[in-house]
Amino acid sequence: MGTAPASLAVIAARVDRRLRDLLESEIARWTALDPELTAPLESLATLVLSGGKRLRPAFCHWGWVGSGGDPDDPVVADAGAAFELLHAFALVHDDVMDGSDTRRGARTAHLDHAARHAVSGWRGEARRYGEGVAILIGDLAFVYADQCLGGANAEAQSVWNELRIELNIGQYLDVVGTARGQTNQAAAERIARYKSGKYTVERPLHLGAALAGRFGELAPELSAYGLPLGDAFQLRDDMLGAFGDSVLTGKPVGDDLREGKPTPMLAIAASRAGKQHAELLDRVGAPDLGEDEVAALQAVLVDTGAQAEIEATITALTDQAVMAIARADIVPVAREELTALAYFVAWRDR
Repeated sequence: MGTAPASLAVIAARVDRRLRDLLESEIARWTALDPELTAPLESLATLVLSGGKRLRPAFCHWGWVGSGGDPDDPVVADAGAAFELLHAFALVHDDVMDGSDTRRGARTAHLDHAARHAVSGWRGEARRYGEGVAILIGDLAFVYADQCLGGANAEAQSVWNELRIELNIGQYLDVVGTARGQTNQAAAERIARYKSGKYTVERPLHLGAALAGRFGELAPELSAYGLPLGDAFQLRDDMLGAFGDSVLTGKPVGDDLREGKPTPMLAIAASRAGKQHAELLDRVGAPDLGEDEVAALQAVLVDTGAQAEIEATITALTDQAVMAIARADIVPVAREELTALAYFVAWRDR
């Protein structure tokens, strides 16, 4: 199990203060116009402030510090807040697209607002109302993320724009891959990189360097660390989605199997499956997948060697990232912290 570096909590506290100040101010401002506006804004605040590892702010922070930036400069806390709001946008929309029931151990925004509609006896369909409100909550998060980066230099804005495009491209590939029941390993790896890996590790590092005016100089060295570690991050996410403890992850065990996510682990299992295994794998993506079937599919992932191969790949990718950052021309404390973060990201349990 990876141990979180002590610096992660320090960075998280600064970002949380920035987020709380912004969201409390916005709730007060818009509630004064119409009390009805409290509901969506409080939903956003609850999600954003309910936890999360704050990894993206941490990678941005160390990209900034590694490039010579002052760790106490508020610009890097603003950037960290922007990442958390962008992440909230992605989570809320992702939950609508996947039809997820829970997020961080609580009911998802679209179900929460659908229940409010139903209890109130309002007109129309509760499901459509809940999904519509959730989409708007995500859109608000997207706008607030941009607002946090309003004072960034042109190079940082360019990096920010590119990472937002990449995130949406990856999300589309995930949606279409799920719909097709895709089991191609190369495609699954591409989805993992663009939907999550790049915007979790590489691009936050890039943004930190760009804010410090050293993106052009340091981008290749940061990518040599960020790309393999981002891939390892998403592979661990896939592992937790199939085998994780629901108490720790905040989502039901085997949720990714019910949703039919096109992961590299499933692609490996499908390529090695015999007839009996293949019949079980055909059930991936069935929303009514029972606990016994989830357990059987987990056994397939183990029996085909897919789980073991993914674990070995995570180890190899993490080692590659650590060796790359050891050679990077960055401030020594950032190198040390990024090494510690690499091991935490690769072997976290949530």
